[in-house]
Amino acid sequence: MKKILLVDDEEGIQLLYREEFEEQGYQVISAYNGEEALKKFKADPPDLVVLDINMPGINGIQVLREMKEMHPDLPIILSSAYQEYKQDFGTWASEEYIVKSANMDELKAAVNKLLGE
Repeated sequence: MKKILLVDDEEGIQLLYREEFEEQGYQVISAYNGEEALKKFKADPPDLVVLDINMPGINGIQVLREMKEMHPDLPIILSSAYQEYKQDFGTWASEEYIVKSANMDELKAAVNKLLGE
């Protein structure tokens, strides 16, 4: 079973994403901030990361950099409510940049594509 690390400080997003990805047969590990995400990432690297940008403490762009330094080939999807971050050079290391939406089709398609499902 492929493992997804879901990093988002919004509980509603965590619940929605967890339910959707578990329904698709993925194991979901949650982190509510960058520090927690990096700790879980180092302890047991996932197959894919879905990462928010705006979080308390370390922001998602810094977390992305640190994760890519440790595992350059690991697919990371940035998921943000703000489209303007797409222009930030720091986001270019991610495989996908998806603007959060109640319609999860784009995110689910990206996850399935990156995990070869």
